[in-house]
Amino acid sequence: MQYRTILYKKENGIGVVCINHPPLNALNSAVVCELHQIFNEISTDSEVKVVIITGSGDKAFVAGTDITEMKSRSTLEIRDFAVQVRKANDAIYNLGKPVIAAINGFSLGGGLELAMVCDLRICSENAKFGQPEINLGRVDWGKRVS
Repeated sequence: MQYRTILYKKENGIGVVCINHPPLNALNSAVVCELHQIFNEISTDSEVKVVIITGSGDKAFVAGTDITEMKSRSTLEIRDFAVQVRKANDAIYNLGKPVIAAINGFSLGGGLELAMVCDLRICSENAKFGQPEINLGRVDWGKRVS
């Protein structure tokens, strides 16, 4: 499958998922949808034994949710986005294969949550972590919604 916001390669049993949404790899609807799709694909690929997930560039693993996209959304649309984020994170968490987060810069908000659903986190010296969304009053974006 062709992806717009994700680069994927596999070699010698290792799948590498690279979030490629410059400049800071923020999570928007397209990225979240593609993450969900690629991890569903990987779950049925017997050649892949382990997965590494990282962000393109050297500034950010994932610098949180794309606030620009969220500004124009209603509360219900944001809730629906949170449901999609949870589905993507669940696909990673429940993969049944080791998933390693290679954190190369900012890992903020939804990016930190993404890193936390991985089995192992390996960080570069410039890795920075945080939950800045508390300043926006939207700490519920990633919470499970039934």
